[in-house]
Amino acid sequence: MTAVAVAGLRAARRRRSLVVVGVAVVAILVLGTLGLTLGAAGLTPGRALAAVVGVGERTDLFVVQRLRLPRVLAALLAGAAFALAGALFQSTLRNPLASPDILGVSTGASLGAVWSLLVLGASGVVVAAWAFGGALAAAAAIWLLAWRRGLHSIRFVLVGVGISYVCGAVLSWLLARAEVRDAQSALLWTIGSVADVRGTSLAILAVGVGVLALAAALLARTQPPLALGDEHAAALGVRVPAARAGALLVAVGLVAVATSAAGPVAFVALVSPAIARRLLDDGGADLTASAAVGAVLVLAADLLGQHALGGLTVPAGVVTGLVGAPYLLWLLSGRADRRVAAA
Repeated sequence: MTAVAVAGLRAARRRRSLVVVGVAVVAILVLGTLGLTLGAAGLTPGRALAAVVGVGERTDLFVVQRLRLPRVLAALLAGAAFALAGALFQSTLRNPLASPDILGVSTGASLGAVWSLLVLGASGVVVAAWAFGGALAAAAAIWLLAWRRGLHSIRFVLVGVGISYVCGAVLSWLLARAEVRDAQSALLWTIGSVADVRGTSLAILAVGVGVLALAAALLARTQPPLALGDEHAAALGVRVPAARAGALLVAVGLVAVATSAAGPVAFVALVSPAIARRLLDDGGADLTASAAVGAVLVLAADLLGQHALGGLTVPAGVVTGLVGAPYLLWLLSGRADRRVAAA
């Protein structure tokens, strides 16, 4: 393939990526406006948007700035973080199943949060800090157990599945021995919800996602070569061990920050990169498109959980689980591989 042809392909891919991100931004604006207007205290779009910038009645300002706007921002930030982490995991390990949900990183974060709630009696930011520590501890355990003269994707995934089962077992034991009220408060940390993310938690989430997204942007150029395999990546001048370690550390950090604020919103990290690849129609990884898709998914899931089930309110993690579980079954059935091979 000539240099001109390669340049043309790259330009076409950039255009597709811009289109996908542009559509996602429009969807975010529409869904965000709905998130600000819908609810018991119904507001018109004009009043809601005015309240965002501090204009309007005191009631409007309270409803928008204290209740609804933080929830919308938390959904966007958590969705982008999970999706970006999933894209890094999948492209670095060259495995569509390499997701924090499956590898045990999210479960480790849940275990840390529930342990601090039920055993230590912690609350607030302390619980979020334990969730962050739990995610890092699970990732460190996977790394140490999977390392054999290098880090290989299959071993990493298999060890991660094992760690996930161990963390899940301990988590179930903690919930089973807890008092009913305590177990109910801890249950959200096993499901995922953006309903109560505000104030300090939202600020930590925003800063953490911003810093780690910048780090991911610096690593973005190594992801397409890594997706081709170690030998091809090395031939293209990529320092494979360092690039892989850096990408996975950033991905774990994104999962830890997002889970420490919102809990493990299921399957977003698994599904968002796959949707982005499908929209780009070339099978490659695109971190920006994946993050945009993840933000749309979590925001849409939260709105559906709040308003689409009559009087029943469902956490965003339940809605994303209903979407992601069928995709995982389809992926495990092998039909995804056969479709890729046929293409």
